[in-house]
Amino acid sequence: MFIDTHCHIDLSAQKDLYIKDAYSANVKGLIFSFCNKDCYQEGVNFLNQCPDVFVSLGFHPEEADVITDEDLQALDNVLTYSSRIVAIGEIGLDYYWRKDNKDQQRNLFKKQLDLAVKHQMPVVVHCREAIQELYDILFQYQGKVKGVIHCFSGSYEMALRFIELGFVLGIGGVLTFKNSKLYQVVEKLPLSSIVLETDSPYLTPEPHRGEVNESKYIPIIAEKIAQIKHVPLSEVERITTANAQRVFDLPI
Repeated sequence: MFIDTHCHIDLSAQKDLYIKDAYSANVKGLIFSFCNKDCYQEGVNFLNQCPDVFVSLGFHPEEADVITDEDLQALDNVLTYSSRIVAIGEIGLDYYWRKDNKDQQRNLFKKQLDLAVKHQMPVVVHCREAIQELYDILFQYQGKVKGVIHCFSGSYEMALRFIELGFVLGIGGVLTFKNSKLYQVVEKLPLSSIVLETDSPYLTPEPHRGEVNESKYIPIIAEKIAQIKHVPLSEVERITTANAQRVFDLPI
């Protein structure tokens, strides 16, 4: 069994078919991320519609200008709604699109890390062009917060620093891209520090680039890791699944 630790789904999409196709590909653990202003309501609705999935809830850094204290309180309140709410995320810093609201992004990130400490929940961390600053903030929470560095694309040295803080690294379709250098990092990383993710509907792995990404493509990512590390696919499956079960405390 594989686990997709990070995927998104259009609320108008054919949810049943998406999940059925994933199960047919032996991807039987699905963590759907809801991370906009209405995440707390959308995530709960999704849980009620799909009884066999898990969700993470949080406010993406792109939401930093619109999230209010009332929104944060609503998120705080809903985190105990179900044991299938398994993480706070995706949260973090994104200076790729916006650099003019860094203070708001940092404040939102820290407030959600505080919620993770309060509820003893893992976090799913988004980062673009802010990796050192993100690390510096997470360092302040060392020993208090664990989770996943989503869509990791940094150096091997930075990977080790996040691992030392207690995080694992989310590896997805980027690994399969022809121009990607991520294989150089994955080659040296221990499997014990890797979880699989699609970030669907984005970042579709080869040979399906240009198509909508889905959780059913997780085995393609796993196969690429197995090739890079010269280990059996079954070993990648076993270890990455165990990692996800550990980090998110999944009852599967």
